[in-house]
Amino acid sequence: MGARSSMPPSAIQLSNDAGLWIERQGMATFTRLAFAGSNLGPLRQKLAAEISDDAQGAGIGMDLSAVCQLMGNKKTGLALQAASLAHQRLYRSPCSADVPGLRVLALAAEMDIGGNTPIEFLLAGSDVELITLFVPPSGLLPSPLPQHDIAIVIAPADGNSRGTLAAIDRLAARWPRPMLNLPQNIGNLDRDRLWQLLRSAPGVEIPSTVPVSRDELLRVTMGEYRLFEILPDADFPIVVRPLDSHAGAGLAKLDDPAAITGYLAGRTEERFFISRFVDYSSNDGLFRKYRLVLVDGRAYAVHMAISEQWKLWYLNADMALNSGYRAEESGFMASFDEGFARRHHIALGELARAIGLDYCTIDCAESKDGRLLVFEADNTAIVHDMDPPSIYPYKPAQMATIFNAFVEMLYRRCGHTAIGAA
Repeated sequence: MGARSSMPPSAIQLSNDAGLWIERQGMATFTRLAFAGSNLGPLRQKLAAEISDDAQGAGIGMDLSAVCQLMGNKKTGLALQAASLAHQRLYRSPCSADVPGLRVLALAAEMDIGGNTPIEFLLAGSDVELITLFVPPSGLLPSPLPQHDIAIVIAPADGNSRGTLAAIDRLAARWPRPMLNLPQNIGNLDRDRLWQLLRSAPGVEIPSTVPVSRDELLRVTMGEYRLFEILPDADFPIVVRPLDSHAGAGLAKLDDPAAITGYLAGRTEERFFISRFVDYSSNDGLFRKYRLVLVDGRAYAVHMAISEQWKLWYLNADMALNSGYRAEESGFMASFDEGFARRHHIALGELARAIGLDYCTIDCAESKDGRLLVFEADNTAIVHDMDPPSIYPYKPAQMATIFNAFVEMLYRRCGHTAIGAA
């Protein structure tokens, strides 16, 4: 494959040349294997034996990068990714259809496999062809780019991807095809910006959230700052987490100023988010946390986690071990449109309008006074169909509904009348 030029933002040319991209097996392929408990060691060895240091080997390098990261070797995985992207920035994922009905170009950031929207899951079983372009912060792209029907930004609102989002934002006005999830709206998902967006939304409760430095927190412990001077509507206990952390990494509840010292002793970060703690336990003392997905403004249920502890996400809720919890989650999904979504239809409408994204997830609960308690909105949280049907028989149909809605949105937004869903 010959070298191609890079283009300035003012000249976006498209071509049907299949030589523009490299095939890869894709992140979802290996994530499914890891989720099922497969031994990835032999696969890693096979890929390592096949890789070559050129553009043709870049697809294998990207696959090997994903496998290494799934096996816990993030450093090696990211080094392999960087080496692959030095040769090639365009990759085609497997498509279920021999003749795709639609081609989507996903605009990604160079980061770990948990960073960009896992769009491969959303397109599973559809006739939509996926090509991913890893956009550098410089905004200099391969030229020409693949012909496509629609583009979607899958880079996250994250400190490591702000350069890429800024580059895509500069390109967006000139993009020759419809573009979903515009970078300017993704940037509003930062926790402090989201609070500002939603703080006055009817039917919504969202804890005030502000960024603070390590030094500011230490000054609270020494009495030099009072908490309300940093976080106007809060008193202890507060919730603290490092900036750009996800899935509960570094998340803690601090009950008094003295607890700050112990927390910081175990952390190396310099910047944190703090917010007021909200007790969202139900009348039975259990905590219930929901993940919803907004597709073109409509809410769908993704999961419901139930636990005795407030610091809750699906992987630590032990849902697989409690049939009663699973029965409640099944009922939540089955009655979602007439139950949860109807109770919170005003709040969900305000969320969709304020966030302004074509696709995103919402992690939320119900407050004691019946409002929608919003913890986080994210354009990159995983929505998948990997949970075993033998344990979760109610999930495959729900995930298919979400995937179909996503595919239908892609067709609708680029003006196609055919629907190619799972």
